Amino acid sequence: MLFSETAEKFYDYMASIERSPRTIEVYTRDLGYIRRFLEERKNGPVYTEDITQEDLEAFMRNVKEVKQYSANTRSNYFYTLRSLYAFAYKKGLVDRNIAASMDFMRMPKKERTYLTKKEVEATIDCIHSPLIGLIARFLFNTGLRISECLNLTLDDVDFEKRSIHVRQGKGRKDRMVPINNNIYGLLLDYRENWRDAYESDFFFATRKSGSISYSYVNGTIRSAAKQAGIKKPVSCHILRHSFASALVEKNVNLVQIQKLLGHESLAVTSIYTHTNMEALSEAVNMF
Repeated sequence: MLFSETAEKFYDYMASIERSPRTIEVYTRDLGYIRRFLEERKNGPVYTEDITQEDLEAFMRNVKEVKQYSANTRSNYFYTLRSLYAFAYKKGLVDRNIAASMDFMRMPKKERTYLTKKEVEATIDCIHSPLIGLIARFLFNTGLRISECLNLTLDDVDFEKRSIHVRQGKGRKDRMVPINNNIYGLLLDYRENWRDAYESDFFFATRKSGSISYSYVNGTIRSAAKQAGIKKPVSCHILRHSFASALVEKNVNLVQIQKLLGHESLAVTSIYTHTNMEALSEAVNMF
């Protein structure tokens, strides 16, 4: 079976178990890149049964030594391969799971990049679309993942209870997130006065499509950050990091932050406990 056909079956399986469209999009992108590398290495179409562990390891060496991709990107490719071959072996598409014995690639632990409130405001000031500007402000004030944000329906945003019902977030878990005072009035004004996607159930939507794409939102925010002179790598997800980091700076309990973000493990949340020289100076001067 062609590698591309195996990948298609994998995508169908991901959809059947209700993995998010964004997750499937990432797998599709990664496996497309892997397929092109293998076709170039094999000088033609690639059959799944002809691929060896050596081929997969050659790909991982290429993205590290030739492409010099970050440890995070390499890790994504590694787990994409592991997921594909676990599926293929389980379904009898291959005789052996050659990815299972690949060495685990440990990632260096590092703090998350985040924006200060001032940087967030500067970015939003450079967004010309009122809808994208509102979404950016919403992400910073709720900590929702962009996929969770764009999947919200009108019924999920409860103005009476001032809460947002996140349905089937990561790990297929629901959670409730409060609407804070910074965005309550803005969201209400949007719904009552200038939301024009009348026939769509999505809370954030354009009249033309009835929804709004991740790539459009992400691209707009990234461009605005560059225009604002911010040198950090900015994306929708960095606004989620910024929300968590802002709460940590306000000394909000990590368990509460964990619940707001929908993290399964407190260890994941703890990565947001950033330190800086100013804070360290204050700490040592407590003596």
